[in-house]
Amino acid sequence: MKTNKSNVLQVINVSKKYANVLANDEVSLTLNHAQIHALLGENGAGKSTLVKIIYGLVKPDRGKMILNGQKYAPDNPQKARMSGVGMVFQHFSLFDSLTVAQNILLGLDKRQSSTSLLDKIVQISTDYGLALEPRMIVGDLSAGERQRIEIVRCLLQNPKLLIMDEPTSVLTPTEIEQLFNTLNQLSAQGTSILYISHKLEEVRKLCGEGTILRNGQVIKNFIPSTTTSSEIAELMVGKKVQSTIKSKSRAKNIILNINNLSIDSRTPFGTNLKNISLKVRQGEILGIGGVAGSGQDELLLTLTGESKVKKNTLFYKNKDIGNLNPQERREIGFLTAPEERLGHAAAPEMTLMENCLITAKKSKNLMVHGWINFTKTGDFANDIIKKFDVRAGDNKSLAKTLSGGNLQKFLIGRELSQDPEVIIVNQPTWGVDAAAAQFIRQALLNLVSHGTAAIIISQDLDELIEISDRFTALVNGSMSTPRITTELTVSEIGLMLSTENAPK
Repeated sequence: MKTNKSNVLQVINVSKKYANVLANDEVSLTLNHAQIHALLGENGAGKSTLVKIIYGLVKPDRGKMILNGQKYAPDNPQKARMSGVGMVFQHFSLFDSLTVAQNILLGLDKRQSSTSLLDKIVQISTDYGLALEPRMIVGDLSAGERQRIEIVRCLLQNPKLLIMDEPTSVLTPTEIEQLFNTLNQLSAQGTSILYISHKLEEVRKLCGEGTILRNGQVIKNFIPSTTTSSEIAELMVGKKVQSTIKSKSRAKNIILNINNLSIDSRTPFGTNLKNISLKVRQGEILGIGGVAGSGQDELLLTLTGESKVKKNTLFYKNKDIGNLNPQERREIGFLTAPEERLGHAAAPEMTLMENCLITAKKSKNLMVHGWINFTKTGDFANDIIKKFDVRAGDNKSLAKTLSGGNLQKFLIGRELSQDPEVIIVNQPTWGVDAAAAQFIRQALLNLVSHGTAAIIISQDLDELIEISDRFTALVNGSMSTPRITTELTVSEIGLMLSTENAPK
């Protein structure tokens, strides 16, 4: 592999092994000047390990890298940043108790005055269409807003090589379009971008070249614009990816009734819910779309039981369950899967088996008279790992050690495997590869076909259009009247999501 002026980064025969897992196996990759280059692969293919090596978070076992014609082997991220390499992570590295500005300041290598930093944050977030209020507390923000912090913090450092790991996973179509404009602008100005995404149409639209990893090895270098999404997905997983099969809706009796729900957000910067009324039937999927921060978190907390509601507001099987706590709701078949994987949906320091126990002990009879049935709990975890193709060492692996996509597959599998009568899922396929996303969607469709009622909250409109029977928009805490999804056009959905058309 020869060095030339157009090569910004060369990764040459890099390998990295963790215990018995060969994460990267003789990986070679060339990123050219001002190029947007896709790095693709299914969950566990080795993408995260490779970019962590490039960013100085992981040291390779062998191989070498060349950056701008010079040997490159960063010992830590600070050295990578000093060399002009920046990274936007899929999982947020933010302190909830600090403000946006304070979090950004902690991620910068050079001291800056508070006034100067505030001005720069506002300027960059405005220029790039990533609206941020620097004084807001991060703990009060939605996942989409937190993603904007990561992007703005990285752009403040003016990187010449920018690594982006699933940057659009919680962004709306408008925000994605704005981000693409930003990335194309950066590319035109000479910045090289290594772009990881499971949204294959995004890759085809944005990236000039691409590399596919499978089982830690480079399978193919390709031109995204001349390769179909189906062909890319097949290269990623090594087999044809099946389309979802949706049965004709057989909606039956109303099982969940939300009656004129109004609730103030628990945080001063959250979104209040206003006069929300919904009826959800057995055997149907209700899709809820909306811009990040429109009240999705508040709605989920209300449905889980983490936020209390007034009497005669929330009915399940004609019974008022507004006073039931999260565990009591789970025990009657009312399950939820929140957006935040680590800390909310899973305990990071606990094993996969233990994470099964804390949510399914009643539904799967994992405890009897206070005694844990470890065999049964382990078998339940193993069944999820096998059925949902979770790439983990075993059921004793800590939740925090799984890749984002694999943890998502495990958590969704854990909930669906309990045969709920009602399930509410926020961002079901966030960060998972194309094959896994199709598998999760099909699993949801199969569950609903047997009578389960599902509410799917997602910022992936294609996903909602594909699987939901009815669609409604959540805008500034208000909800539109649900409509049959197949009777809606994309432009009509766009109008439903716009602030100007929000219910008053």
